[in-house]
Amino acid sequence: MAKSSKGRMPRLEDVADVAGVSHQTVSRVINNHPNVSKATREKVEAAIAQLGYRRNTAARSLVTRRSQTIGVLASELSQYGPANTLLGVEQAARDAGYFVSIAALREVNGAAIAGAVSHFLDQAVDGIAVLVPHAETLQALDALKIPVPVMAVGSLGNSEVSGAMVDQRAGARLAVEHLIAQGHRRIGHVSGPAGWTDAAERAEGWREALHAAGLADDLLVEGDWSAGSGYAIGRGLAAGRSATALFVGNDQMALGILRAFAEAGVRVPDDVSVVGFDDQPESGYFSPPLTTVRQDFEELGRRCLDTMLKEIEAGTGVSSTVVTPELVPRSSTAPPGNG
Repeated sequence: MAKSSKGRMPRLEDVADVAGVSHQTVSRVINNHPNVSKATREKVEAAIAQLGYRRNTAARSLVTRRSQTIGVLASELSQYGPANTLLGVEQAARDAGYFVSIAALREVNGAAIAGAVSHFLDQAVDGIAVLVPHAETLQALDALKIPVPVMAVGSLGNSEVSGAMVDQRAGARLAVEHLIAQGHRRIGHVSGPAGWTDAAERAEGWREALHAAGLADDLLVEGDWSAGSGYAIGRGLAAGRSATALFVGNDQMALGILRAFAEAGVRVPDDVSVVGFDDQPESGYFSPPLTTVRQDFEELGRRCLDTMLKEIEAGTGVSSTVVTPELVPRSSTAPPGNG
């Protein structure tokens, strides 16, 4: 990296000297102030590149009394949804000029959450995003009385904690209403594990859509999000053939079900239609390509950071934001008796 003529790291004043402008103008360019001409901005950016200038975030934090750091508390990162939610939040934080400090929990309990929050507060983070998709998480956060803004990602939050989530119930309803519109009347659900907020919300959306159509909700089997559990459940469902369509809680379990059905000679979608949830990148390459519900994790990350930064910078109160999911129709669904 380039250094000044005295062998030290370049400072803002060095950039100003090379660009032939005031240090206030350099500061405006760095902070994306609109009242800078294009020509001046280009001169300053060229000087920054020439010198290899980097903003001194430690010095800046002394002035702003902010660390420019967001703590992110996460769990279950082996799963597609939590992992991509983390990526969305991390990218949005970087785009907003914030660093991210991540604490990944092996076990979700009050002590683990309290320990991670204490670690973040020792780092003087400006806010904390919590990506722990379990029902008891909000209660644990409430008990801690955290002195910085907290965003529960995957939840609407409560009176003490802000929330940002994809509308899981609406996504489930989209899936089931798609099957109903094709003429299915026996629609089962393979859910995620008990204790997961997303699993509970998707199951409730399945029930709501069935009840609205006057249909029974008596076929629900619990999985664990993995393709292996989908495969085991699929073998049992193939033997029973009690439904003409399945709404599956995520794409990975749907993959296992498709494999089990293929081995048992159950044709998808001719004999049974299958809808997943997530729209992971491989879903369009399943056999057959999977109809599923897409979650926009990048948008969720942006909404999370926008809401948190309003609390940090403008002192707004607790609030929530919801991202709408989208149905992605493919070849795994068709009217019953299509074959």
